[in-house]
Amino acid sequence: MDNAAAKSQDLSKPVLAISPITSQLAQSSEHLYLDLMKKCLTRIFFPEPYQLLLPPKSRTGRVAWRHAQRLLARFHLSLVELRPVDSKVREQGLDWPASAETMIGLKRLDNLQDCIEDVLRNGVPGDLIETGVWRGGAAIFMRAVLKAYSIRDRQVWLADSFQGLPKPDARTYPADANDTLWQMAPLAVPLEEVQENFRRYGLLDDQVQFLVGWFRDTLPVAPIERLAVLRLDGDLYESTMDALTHLYPKLSAGGYVIIDDYGLSNCRAAVEDFRARHQITEPLVPIDHYSQFWQRRAG
Repeated sequence: MDNAAAKSQDLSKPVLAISPITSQLAQSSEHLYLDLMKKCLTRIFFPEPYQLLLPPKSRTGRVAWRHAQRLLARFHLSLVELRPVDSKVREQGLDWPASAETMIGLKRLDNLQDCIEDVLRNGVPGDLIETGVWRGGAAIFMRAVLKAYSIRDRQVWLADSFQGLPKPDARTYPADANDTLWQMAPLAVPLEEVQENFRRYGLLDDQVQFLVGWFRDTLPVAPIERLAVLRLDGDLYESTMDALTHLYPKLSAGGYVIIDDYGLSNCRAAVEDFRARHQITEPLVPIDHYSQFWQRRAG
């Protein structure tokens, strides 16, 4: 039996020659750890007493908000409001946390866990990647899943500019013409902060790799041979298309594509254009109100 098959077997079968009670505890310990990680990364366990102040609806208010955020970002500060976090909103990934490492909520973390466990169980070859990582929470969770199951032969890749979103290239990508996310300072999280977040959970090691820069520059030359899970969180048409164009060919049969921003019209347009161009017919499956995924068909 090869190494991948052995690990796949370890994931699905109890160890022999131990009592049923011990076996049950051993099997549940991984999920207990991962459940704890999800609730820590989202701050469900430790509710934040304040929230990031989001842009006002009025044009004048949005302009003032952007100027204030850019000024405060120079001093590593952000605008917040003293309003308790709604746990239901946080669980669904509908707010911007003030300190939590991820904003994607529990349903999307559950989906990520299911996808990773499935590829491990079935021996689908390849690494894990997230394109667009913010504070690194989803990628930290990816590494936690590999840690829980003692997987040493897969890497977790984080692709990000670590300086926010690119300014839209409206001439080349008209779907991004009116996007203003590039102006939002809270979305620009430095590499050092993301690395420190990994370190805080004891998960910064040689299985974590960083691709620093714009996707158009880093993804075409990324030293990745194969992928088993491809999680896209780049918001824009351009970023989504760059990730799919350069990474989908490396996705193994049986692997998963997760589109965090499918609810955004420009991201959704990129996904639909790519799938149509490459005649991808695997069904898109909703995760929550915002995100969808599909499994690449074998063969």
